[in-house]
Amino acid sequence: MIKIDKLSYNSKLKYKNTEEKFYFAMVTLFICIISRSYDISIIVLIATGALTIFKGGVPVLTYIKFLSIPLLFLFLSSISIIFHVSHKPFDLFHIKIFNFYITSSKSSILYALNLILTSLSAVSCLYFLSFTTTFTDIISTLKKLKFPKILIELMLVTYKFIFVILETAQMISISQKLRLSERNYKTSLKAFAMLISNIIIKSFKRSQNLYISMQARCYDDSINVLSKNSKPNSKVIFMIFLFDGFLLCLYALRRLYL
Repeated sequence: MIKIDKLSYNSKLKYKNTEEKFYFAMVTLFICIISRSYDISIIVLIATGALTIFKGGVPVLTYIKFLSIPLLFLFLSSISIIFHVSHKPFDLFHIKIFNFYITSSKSSILYALNLILTSLSAVSCLYFLSFTTTFTDIISTLKKLKFPKILIELMLVTYKFIFVILETAQMISISQKLRLSERNYKTSLKAFAMLISNIIIKSFKRSQNLYISMQARCYDDSINVLSKNSKPNSKVIFMIFLFDGFLLCLYALRRLYL
């Protein structure tokens, strides 16, 4: 079972109303993207992190570990924003190489920092939803919102085959280790290549068997999932409107006076 699934099934917010969690995550994420503001991003990052950890019951170290994954990619991608190759030096620092300068400015560092904060706050919204809501509940919510049927079916099939591929890879990896496939670097590369090729072949065969079994159970091009959902809580809805309304007001004020 995937770590995110374990967290969602063990979450203290698992049986809370899915629509409330979904709307909160999506609307807050949208505000983060359109605002691109330092203060809004920090507020959202703190709020969603606190809800996920203290209300959802996700361990602090686990949450930080998941948050560090996109943070690494953001730092690497920000290098091209911070540093420039130019004929003229910028205001922060510069290193001359022949007729060019490797240079940077305060505005580029601030822009990179803003990008990192905005992206992290958006990711934290998605983490809140995925760590506190099971996949079947999310699918049920998408159906209620009249999300395109074909996309929902693709999501379900993709979700199912993640487990199929992981299980297949695990079985092949165990059998390779029993045959001492990791004796040295050369045999490890060979074993990895064989692992990838076998995963593709065996996953394709298992997908065919899965489709046959679905047809045997009267599959009619529609996959139905069961979900347990609670009634909407007026207090929670009010708090969501209050929080997102505050963010929108803050964004409007920044647009007017800055």
